[in-house]
This record gives sequence, C-alpha cells and structure tokens, in this order.
Amino acid sequence: MKHFLKEHGLWILFASAVIAVALALLSFFSANSSPLANLAGVITSPFRSAGSAVVGWFSDKQNYYQDVTSLKQENAALKKQIADMESEIRQAQSDSAENTRLRELLNLREQRKDFEMESATITESSSSNWTSSLTLNRGTEHGVNPGDCVITESGYLVGVVKEAGLNWCTVLTVVDTDTSLGAQVFRTKAIGVAEGDFSLMSKDQLRLDYLPANTQLLNGDLVVTSGLGGYYPSGLVIGKVEGVQTDDSGAAKYAILSPSADLNNLTEVFIIKSFDIVD
Repeated sequence: MKHFLKEHGLWILFASAVIAVALALLSFFSANSSPLANLAGVITSPFRSAGSAVVGWFSDKQNYYQDVTSLKQENAALKKQIADMESEIRQAQSDSAENTRLRELLNLREQRKDFEMESATITESSSSNWTSSLTLNRGTEHGVNPGDCVITESGYLVGVVKEAGLNWCTVLTVVDTDTSLGAQVFRTKAIGVAEGDFSLMSKDQLRLDYLPANTQLLNGDLVVTSGLGGYYPSGLVIGKVEGVQTDDSGAAKYAILSPSADLNNLTEVFIIKSFDIVD
C-alpha cells in the first residue's frame, strides 16, 4: 500500500482535485438546468429560431393569400353589383323612352282621329347619292298601298310608300329626289312644294320651292304638308327652314329644309292607310 501511494499518490491527488472541481461546477449548473439540458438548449437554439421564422413566414403568406382572395371575391361582387345597376339604369332609360313614345303616339291618335294607321318595323335602310329609302315589314295584306304617307309617333313625315308587296313595302324618304309634296309654311301659310334635291340629299336635307315672290321666311319656320289635292294628309310636319337660297337663274328663291324626322335612327314607323280630307 505504501509503495502504491508512493508511486501514484500525486495522480490520485490530481484526480481528486479534478473531481472536486467537476462536482462544484455540476453543483453550480444544477441550480439553473442540467448540463445536458443546457447543452441541448445551446445546440438547438438556432434551429428553434429558424423554425419560428419559417412558421411566421408561412403564417404571413397564408394571411396574405386569404386577404387577396377576400379582396378578389369582394371586387367580383362589386363588379357584379355595378353591372346589375347599369343594366337597371339602361332598362329604366329604355322604359322611359318607350313610355315617351307611347304617350306621343297616344297624343297623335287623339289629335288625328282622321287617320287609320298601321305600325311597321324598318327592316332595311338604303342611302346613296341617288336614293334614300326604307323597307318596312308591312304590305298589301295589311292594307298598305303606294302613295301612303309614313310618319313617326310624333307625326313627323318620314316619306311616301313607293312600292308595296304582300308583306313588305318600300318607302322613299322626304329627302329622296323622287319625293315631291305640297307644303305650307305654318307661320305665314305660304304654299310651295317640298322636294328632294341631289345636292342636298347627302346632307339629309330637301328644298322648299315654288314659293310666292313676296314670301318672307325665317330660319326655324315650320313647314307642314298642305293637303292640297287630297293626295296626302294636311298638317304633317316635314321640317324646319335652315336657310334661303337663290336658284341658278337668280330669279327665284327657295328654302333649305331639315326634316324633323331623324331618318338615320328610326326603328318603327306608322303608315297612314287612309285619312279624312280636312278643308
């Protein structure tokens, strides 16, 4: 034993000191956490931070996606609501225009009880340097004949039936060069002839010719059918005076008329099949 202590006593003393220091350190760390737990915590801490960051990133993306999806759905709902409102507005405007048209037609029927009228739809419109005509979906089977006047619901003259088939007819408008009507200036009662003119047809205008020499016209004067001869009804509004010109001879004057009927935007018209002659 003495020999063993003599040879290994220093190492035993050193080992004892190391064990003592180790125990002291273990005692210190045991007040907070175990050495293994502390070591594990130190090692896994960066991974926990990274994991928390990844989870937070995914959470943010998920919230962003949900917000975007919600906004898209809300935007789509708002677009549909706007489209529905616009549709309602268009329908209301259409209803209002239809009501106005029906009121005008009722007023026309009340005012002109001497007319027998047939409603017709325009199926074709033709306009060139040589002619201005309309094709309607009414013909002889509906009592329509050549020479019948065609008007709008407001009583504005559109033209005169040129040709009639079984279920169709062709109408020459008031600006066509083959159209010629007895006319009267409403203000002065001056009598003339309203007729188409090649130089004016492209402008949707016609001329009022053969007026008395002393006739004084004003821009805006209303011109109506005279009814003389009984060929056409009297009092149909042809148009308004836009100006006064001198013919090529320089000896006579004529007026330029703009039709009251909007010839380019008509869809429905009325054919006067018969009328009572009013003196």
